Parts: sequence; structure tokens; C-alpha cells
Amino acid sequence: HARSRQPWACGPGHRIIITYPAIAEFNPSERGPRLGQERAAASASEIIDPRGLALPQGSGSVADGRRLFSAMCVSCHGARGRGGVADELAGGATELTSEHPDKTIGTYWPFATTLFDFIRRAMPMTAPGSLSDQQVYALTAYLLHENELLGPDDSLDARTLKAIRMPNRGGFVQHNGPPIEGAFEE
Repeated sequence: HARSRQPWACGPGHRIIITYPAIAEFNPSERGPRLGQERAAASASEIIDPRGLALPQGSGSVADGRRLFSAMCVSCHGARGRGGVADELAGGATELTSEHPDKTIGTYWPFATTLFDFIRRAMPMTAPGSLSDQQVYALTAYLLHENELLGPDDSLDARTLKAIRMPNRGGFVQHNGPPIEGAFEE
């Protein structure tokens, strides 16, 4: 099914209502700023590239990710990441070449490591960069599970995350800038 943008979705002049269940278990750390505060650009050591060379220690399970997603993400991304006021993350049913492609994690993202990087630096929207590495591994595991790339009892760590081959890995070509050795090799 192609998901259409609703007129009430996030955009200029629109509001997002964060419900209590979305933040009930949220415990911000000292890592990230609050919404509306400036954040310095990420240093090279904070960025996880496609090869996953700078992935931190730690691990997270699909089960832990499910609990975190229910507490912190469902109010924006919907049940099981199927879409809400924010983008659909899982359940893509149409091809990227169709008129209305589903750009979900499983259909669009070329690397699982960059999913980890995005969650780590940009989520949750109200406190980007505040999740622990274990929470990021767990959320990444859960979202990969919802995109049928991990089993329900699986866990992720740096080694297993780097080993995941995303379905659209060959759908991107490197452009602008020096090549990243090994990133786009089959």
C-alpha cells in the first residue's frame, strides 16, 4: 500500500502532541541537547559510516527495542513503525520504482549501520543524542525485525550489525567526495 501524506502531518504551522506514554520511561542523559537548544556538528568520531568502523561497544535485543519503541517512538511513527505523524519505518509494500514508493528502512536504506547512526544522533526528536548505545542497538534491532531482516529473538552488537546486508544496498551509487573503501563493494 502506498502511504499518502495527511494534511495534519508534521510541517510548517503544524504541531506535534507528545503523549505521556511516549515519554513515561524516558530518562535523558547528559549526551544531547533538549529541543530548541543548539547542537554542535558531530565530530568525525561520532559518525558511524557505512562500514561501521566506529560502532560502539554494547548490544541490544529485538525485545528490548520493542519496549523502547512503544515507550518513546510509537506516538510519532505509529504501531510497529507503520507510520503516524512521522514517517513510516516498516511495512513497505511498493517498489522504489513505483509511482508512490514506500521508502521504509527495509526498502530504502542501503546500510544498517547508517540506521544506527541516524537513531543515535537524531532521535528522539525531543532530545537528539540522548539515547544510550544499548538503547540504540535495541531500537535498531527492533526496526530491522519489523522490516523482516532480523528474527524476534535476535540481538545486535557491532559485529552483527556490520554483517547485515540491506535489500537496497545496491540501489545507491557513491557521489561527491572521496570514495569510502569497501562501502559499496559486493
